[in-house]
Amino acid sequence: MPPLVTDPPPVTDQSIVWVYTDDLDATCAFYGEKLGLHLAFDQGLCRLFRWSPSSFIGVCQLRPGRYVEPKGVVITFVTPDVDGWYRHAVSQGIGPEKPPELSEKFNVYSFFLRDPNGYLLEFQAFLDPRWKQVTT
Repeated sequence: MPPLVTDPPPVTDQSIVWVYTDDLDATCAFYGEKLGLHLAFDQGLCRLFRWSPSSFIGVCQLRPGRYVEPKGVVITFVTPDVDGWYRHAVSQGIGPEKPPELSEKFNVYSFFLRDPNGYLLEFQAFLDPRWKQVTT
């Protein structure tokens, strides 16, 4: 039987979701120019865009021998202004297939679009009042 862990885990204070691309400039233009995210850190072949005070999207150039499949990945931007993000995406020519809608099953309001590499992005508002307890 494994030993009982009584200490809490170490604190983490930031998160990064990494996406990979064959076309670094086009993908960075999508996140920076189209979505309007701030380029926070540039490592040359990898660039980090800030999407909240402690959350980032990291974009890396695919290198030989590295294969990444975006199938099944959803990158979710939690926002109180889903409609505003929808209007922004449409104005940038990257609009989703359909406008925001309510998912009664999950009690969220959201829409989806894809980045140039096929990664699915969701812009979502949690409508369940219990979500506020999670984030405070």
